[in-house]
Amino acid sequence: MIYRILGLDPGTNYMGYGILEVDGRTLTPIVLGDIDLHKISDPYDKLRYIFERVRGLITEYSPKEVALESPFFGQNVQSMLKLGRAQGVAMAAALSCNKPVAEYAPTRIKQAITGSGAASKQQVAAIVMRTLKIEDAPRRLDATDGMAVALCHYYATSSPLNAALGDNRIKGLGGEKTARKRGSKSWEQFVSENPKRVKK
Repeated sequence: MIYRILGLDPGTNYMGYGILEVDGRTLTPIVLGDIDLHKISDPYDKLRYIFERVRGLITEYSPKEVALESPFFGQNVQSMLKLGRAQGVAMAAALSCNKPVAEYAPTRIKQAITGSGAASKQQVAAIVMRTLKIEDAPRRLDATDGMAVALCHYYATSSPLNAALGDNRIKGLGGEKTARKRGSKSWEQFVSENPKRVKK
């Protein structure tokens, strides 16, 4: 069966994306690039644009599934909130097209691609390009990051072990129950424990 995966690396200035086509064990990169957001000053216009562009990619390339890089915890709470909004809108766009969505932690994506959860963006880009035989490097590493998410999703879902486990397969932030525990719940806990770090 031939199918496609849309990988998204959400960001507030550039959102990387990659469309990966899977035909058995043959992987073909269909397109990779980035959604340029840095010139849009109004935050709500930016969110609307993310929604429209993600829906546009889904309409144009008809992926079977959509995979996103999940939120990470940084030092700047305001930046984290903005990134979370961008991720949420991208996810909503996919769900509005009735596409199943999966999330993967940044370290897990790097681990899947390079073997190291501490790999640099340059290392991820180099291995993605070599694995998929991409000759021309994209303008920005956000694009190869997006393709890395799609490739990570392929590795996770094509594993015979994951297929045997079915709905209990390990994915996202480390498994369905773990993902819920470490995802939005831990964010709420972080905010409740650090109210002074949230700008109002």
